[in-house]
Amino acid sequence: MVGPPSSLANVRAALTLLSALGRGGLADVVLCPGSRSAPLAVAAALLEPGGLRLHTAIDERSAAFFALGLGRGSGLPAAVITTSGTAVANLLPAAVESDFGSIPLLLLTADRPARLKGCGANQSVNQEAFLVCSCRWLGCGASEGLAAMGPAALETMARDALAAACGDGVGRSAGPVHLNLPFDEPLHAGGGELTQLAVTLAGQTPLPCVSAPATSPGSAMGSVTVTAATSLAAAAGLDPDRPGVVVAGPWRGVPAAWPAHVEALRRWQRRSGWPVLADALSGLRGQPELDTVIAYDLILAEGCGAELAASEATLQVLRLGPLPASRRLQRWLAGQGGPQVLVSEGDDRRLDPLRVVRAQCSGGLAGWVAAQPEGTWDGNAAEPSLALASQWRQAETAVQALLGRELAEEDGEPALARRLSQLLPAGLPVLLANSSPVRDWESFADPAAPPRPMHGFRGASGIDGTLSSACGLAEALGQLVLVSGDLALLHDANGWLWRPQLRGRLTVVLIDNGGGGIFEQLPIRTEPPAALDFERLFAMPQPLDPLALAAVHGVPGRRVENLDGLESGLAWALEQPLALLVLTSERRRDAALRQRLRTMAAELAAAQAAALATGPIATP
Repeated sequence: MVGPPSSLANVRAALTLLSALGRGGLADVVLCPGSRSAPLAVAAALLEPGGLRLHTAIDERSAAFFALGLGRGSGLPAAVITTSGTAVANLLPAAVESDFGSIPLLLLTADRPARLKGCGANQSVNQEAFLVCSCRWLGCGASEGLAAMGPAALETMARDALAAACGDGVGRSAGPVHLNLPFDEPLHAGGGELTQLAVTLAGQTPLPCVSAPATSPGSAMGSVTVTAATSLAAAAGLDPDRPGVVVAGPWRGVPAAWPAHVEALRRWQRRSGWPVLADALSGLRGQPELDTVIAYDLILAEGCGAELAASEATLQVLRLGPLPASRRLQRWLAGQGGPQVLVSEGDDRRLDPLRVVRAQCSGGLAGWVAAQPEGTWDGNAAEPSLALASQWRQAETAVQALLGRELAEEDGEPALARRLSQLLPAGLPVLLANSSPVRDWESFADPAAPPRPMHGFRGASGIDGTLSSACGLAEALGQLVLVSGDLALLHDANGWLWRPQLRGRLTVVLIDNGGGGIFEQLPIRTEPPAALDFERLFAMPQPLDPLALAAVHGVPGRRVENLDGLESGLAWALEQPLALLVLTSERRRDAALRQRLRTMAAELAAAQAAALATGPIATP
């Protein structure tokens, strides 16, 4: 019978696994405290001088969302290390968002050996089942303990984990991977052993971790390819010589694929003349040489969309990625009778809740465009397509002129979205929190604003981990602005704990409207009001000063009394390593303002739709 491993054997096994992950591209590890995970913690610390970036967090949920932000910004998975038990359960919200948002993520959880499972041993739970419903792959260490696995088995586990987390860029999207790693006691190596191990590692050239990621055609970290069968099935569905539109949802590709994605869309638009209805999170708004429509939610008022569609029975639609959040746009798409083709960035899961897509290509837009028959690019955009694009453009111009006039003297949340889009520097990344901020930017941001990377965690559309995700994204990108509501920020108050070790610059713009403002936009309030306690059951305002909470964590903050002070407030905040700007708004008044703007836009769209029958659309 084989005896228990030595404490050093546990550390060496953990070193072998983390080193193999590092050679495959892992650069960041987020470590949570624990005893069972001690070998992994020590191994990460030993590899830090060799280039591994080590971040520490006391809250597993916050740690996982920080890693999620790192993965979103870099396109590479970060690893989270936790101990056993309920610590693992705290990883589920981030795993769900990673799954639906196609963000690479590695979750490394220490566990008891099999002989201690199911017999009442302390902190021994069925944690291997906690995350499996959301993960691309579950890898389990040897049941008697990780030290029982040889180097080849550990390296194979690392390679399989990275492959599953990164996807292949064609049909398997990036997402979360769970490695459940049993460790038998003794867990804690002595100081002399660790000192000698550190000396040994320092003498190795090159160090076992971290090296450049290995890439291959079609991998998530390399160039994107597409299989001929998928591309031809999708390519056969659309004709650039007939009218159509492009609907661009949130971007979920890897950063390296972005330039080719934009250039492919420019090429298709030059040939087809189709307008691009661009979601706030598509990243396409303001891109040069690209004709985008951003007020589609306001333009597509009830009864006005059909006129813009010209012959809606045959209008073609090229859909890029997930659907935008606009319900009006979704209803309009569901009513179109022409062919609709969906192109996703490496995600072969069904992304068509409307059930109207004729074909789906998962190889990315650049691959789809490259797969078109050579004759596709002969000729120029047809006159009917240009006429339809002109109608969209004139409707957009009219609605934007209306918004510009109406929001010029306002201080509410729709006006904030417009002013922020104008004031923030070009190229500065922005993260829009769920629920109201992303919707307001969708409808009310300025189309003349400069282009910038736009981010949102809309995979599952939760408010879990908002601040921690922003911290991770700022760390990966270098600088970020987060726009958040008060409940979303408070829900992740432990995110402020990242301040001492945050190297990226983060500005948090907080909309303090005294509770859940999104519920004011839903038909919840009753008449008489006493029939339902709206404030207690839905809005749930919290008697907390966000500036005081930030100050407790050493984060400086300022309150901006109105939008006239926003520019100076931003100038101050953007120079701080981490800062909070608070703007107070009245959620009931803002809900009424949104409704008024939508009504005015609907009336304008109706008038312009009627004018289509008699002549060119007039713009105010």
